[in-house]
Amino acid sequence: MNFLDLFTEDLIGSVLRALIPILLAALGGMLADRAGIFNIGLEGMLLIGAFTGVAASFFTHNWLVGVLVAMVSGALFSLILGYGTVYRKGDPIVLAIAMNILAVGMTSFLLVAIFNVQGVFQDPGIDGIPTWRIPFLADIPWIGPLFALTPLGYLALLLVPILWVVLFRTPVGLRLRGVGERPLAAATMGVDPQRYQLGAVIASGALAGLGGAQLALGNVVQFTENMSAGRGWIAVVAVMLARAHPVGVLAAALLFGLADGVGFRLQSFGLPQQLTDAGPYVVTLIVLIFMSRRFKRAKEAAVA
Repeated sequence: MNFLDLFTEDLIGSVLRALIPILLAALGGMLADRAGIFNIGLEGMLLIGAFTGVAASFFTHNWLVGVLVAMVSGALFSLILGYGTVYRKGDPIVLAIAMNILAVGMTSFLLVAIFNVQGVFQDPGIDGIPTWRIPFLADIPWIGPLFALTPLGYLALLLVPILWVVLFRTPVGLRLRGVGERPLAAATMGVDPQRYQLGAVIASGALAGLGGAQLALGNVVQFTENMSAGRGWIAVVAVMLARAHPVGVLAAALLFGLADGVGFRLQSFGLPQQLTDAGPYVVTLIVLIFMSRRFKRAKEAAVA
């Protein structure tokens, strides 16, 4: 078994497929975090987006409708967190955990109620998201897969510089960061913290819904019960690791995407799927341990 065979052009494609859903969800979580709301409901929002995207694509035979429905569904589902946290002053952690549990149960129930199947729904009538190849660029060795992505893949990568500009170079971004850091001070400047927080949570849900659409319609063209499989939690860790910075979120999501892509490729070497599937979560645990130690040292230094 030659592990050097892992590092091929196919690995880059696998990493990108694993990266895009996590990146979209993590960028959404970043916006909510910048507004002062720590969103750990990304897992449920991804799952809702995946289910509604597949259902809409199946009934309309149009992938674009499926993507739009997934985005809207994620945004609507996020209103539970937004309204409960912003206007009812509920605990965002408790609300988000409840949303994750609700999403698992609701999608499993609707899978049986609508399609009369359990576990997996796949049908030729589901219109998957196409791959848009950029001529000539897609044929360049090694970097070619970067130019052979789905529309959501290109969108996710473009959102990184766009959100960086919005957050750090526009008045809207300044107000959003101000609301997250000093809501009372922002209010004295005429900014409505509740409106910005609710808008950030809705945007978070919409992006997570797009991540679910990419996962279900772009990667596999089917829906499987609990198919988010922890990717939402990985997106949460990516936000924490990057300290809610767009470029850092991309780097963190790329790390987890690489672990997922390498794990998938290792299956061709005869390693058990259960072992290779654990790769991204092992990386997540290592990152959390590293972060906890770093925060502990920073706290000790501050006290000293």
